[in-house]
Amino acid sequence: MKNDIIIRKAHLEDLKEVANIAVSGWKEAYRGIIEEEYLNNMSVEETYQKIKGGYQENKYIVAELKSEIVGFCRYILNYSKSDENADGEIIALYVKPELKYNGIGTKMFSYVMNEFKENGKHRIVLGCLKENYPSRKFYEKMGGKVYTEKWFERGNKEYKEVFYEYLIKETL
Repeated sequence: MKNDIIIRKAHLEDLKEVANIAVSGWKEAYRGIIEEEYLNNMSVEETYQKIKGGYQENKYIVAELKSEIVGFCRYILNYSKSDENADGEIIALYVKPELKYNGIGTKMFSYVMNEFKENGKHRIVLGCLKENYPSRKFYEKMGGKVYTEKWFERGNKEYKEVFYEYLIKETL
C-alpha cells in the first residue's frame, strides 16, 4: 500500500475532504481525552470554512490512494505560531482512521520535512495532546524530542499539549 500512495500539494477543491478527515480524525483520536460534547458538536462544514479561510497562509499536502484523499498535513514553512525560535511548524497531520499504520503518515511527514530542509529550515516544532499516546509514539519514532508543554483550551476545558522539536542538520 505504501508504494501506491501519492503525496501532492493540496488544491482548493481538496479542502472539503481535508475537513472531513480532520473531523473524523479528532473524533477517533481524542475520544476519551477531549470532552464528548465538543467532539459531538464538531462540524465538517464549519471545519471546512475555517480551513478555507487559512488556506493561503498555510501549506497543505494530501496523500492519495487510488485517486482518493486518505490523509493530509498542514504546516507553516516560514515561521511558527507556537515557538518564536522555530522556523517552521507542522500544525496537523491526519490519516483516515481506518488506514492508519500503513505508512501514509510516515510518507507525508518525510515529504514535509524534506520541504523544510530544501528551504533551509533548521528547527521545526509540532504540538500534540499530551494524552494522545499513539500519535506521540509516531512523532517520537520520527525523531521528535519533547521540549516543552503548554495548556490550550477547547470548548470549556483546558488540555495539556506537548511540543516536539525536530532539528534538521545540513548535509555536507
